[in-house]
Amino acid sequence: MVQRIARTIERYHMFEPGQRVGVAVSGGADSVCLLHALVELAPRWGLRLGVLHLDHQLRGEESRQDARFVRDLAAGLGLSFLLREADIAAVAGNREQAARRARLAFFKEAIASGAAARVAVGHTRSDQAETVLYRFLRGAGTAGLAGIRPVTSDGIARPLIEIDHGEVTQFLRSRGIAWREDSSNADLAYARNRIRHRLLPQLASEWNQAIAGNLANTADWALAEEAYWKNEIDRLAAQHFTQRGEAILLRADALASLPVAAGRRLVRQAMERVKRDLLGIHFRHVSQVLDLAGLPTRSGRAQVPGLEIRRSFEWLRIAPRAGPAPLSGYRRAVTVPGTLAVPGADFAISLELIEKAETSEVHECVYNGGMGCLDWPRLSGPLELRNWEPGDRYQPSCSTGEAKIKALFQQARIPVWERYGWPVLTNRGCIVWARQFGPAAQFVANPGSRPILKIREVTVR
Repeated sequence: MVQRIARTIERYHMFEPGQRVGVAVSGGADSVCLLHALVELAPRWGLRLGVLHLDHQLRGEESRQDARFVRDLAAGLGLSFLLREADIAAVAGNREQAARRARLAFFKEAIASGAAARVAVGHTRSDQAETVLYRFLRGAGTAGLAGIRPVTSDGIARPLIEIDHGEVTQFLRSRGIAWREDSSNADLAYARNRIRHRLLPQLASEWNQAIAGNLANTADWALAEEAYWKNEIDRLAAQHFTQRGEAILLRADALASLPVAAGRRLVRQAMERVKRDLLGIHFRHVSQVLDLAGLPTRSGRAQVPGLEIRRSFEWLRIAPRAGPAPLSGYRRAVTVPGTLAVPGADFAISLELIEKAETSEVHECVYNGGMGCLDWPRLSGPLELRNWEPGDRYQPSCSTGEAKIKALFQQARIPVWERYGWPVLTNRGCIVWARQFGPAAQFVANPGSRPILKIREVTVR
């Protein structure tokens, strides 16, 4: 069995030669077996081992005895021992999840401090089978069915992932190695224990004796699928994602044209990047977004936990629901010359007075959407930069008549989320310039205008 563990370590490149490895030992059979196997294998790679133990403080004296047992075990093997305590009972919510978070935090702390470069934990193939079945029952897709990763990007390695729990106990008994039984492992209040002690044995006896192995093989199959898809979705994300602050934009038509398998994974990737996890995200949420991308109405919303997902014209926007409310009310007095930052935006408005301008420069100002030129002598009184407001209307220089700015948004297909705080320049309450739509017809500069007010949109870094 130790040689099979060695092959698993090599297969997944779990450790580097000479690496410092923290072995997470609870005192249970799996982690004790892991420790003894790694002690035997350490000389092969020159590994420097240490023992990590987290006391969850959930079982009183029993927990303290576990800690003493592991400390003595480490001492007997001549290894360093690092103990942490966590008051899991004081944490609100699911205790299993709280305990898992505490363990991961402890392992990350050990790695960050230099106590270990990798942390080895004792998950077995039996744990893998339970995980796959648990996630299947909760409606997981292929990513969830990949189960427990043999090695994770944050430095967790699982050398026993191809060993059954029964083999572990047989190994320990054959060598006369003691371990401790965690009484909470028999508590059927925990979903994991119900799967382990009831559901899996029933499936094995009534349906398929090889169910545990088949589930573990499913995880191995799914893991290989996920490895392939990760590279493919990273490529598609680089091609299709447009980052706007914390939000991600995708063209709806491009998303709808992808094969369904790729579209689903791309949407999940976008959700995970924005939300930073996939907690609460289910198959129906991904389907809602794909349905939204295919809508002929070109507008709508998807209800997804923790996210604000909207369709507007050709674009889908996936943003944090808890993000800051868009700024929609500001007024700024304008000094010429000068540059005014637009609140909540990544650009500013630059105003420059030009006494002498070439005809070509005036022409460019009039027809460049990011610029504009006003006939300075026609302006009187103070200028003000403000956000557009419902009901605002004016006549752009290239238009034959007055129009509402909202109608101009529609004609220019400006997505709704880009309209918040849209800047307009006013003179005595009259709009003389609007972003992208340019100068007002009655104030636009012409070849004979002297001087001219040159308005530009500049990027703020």
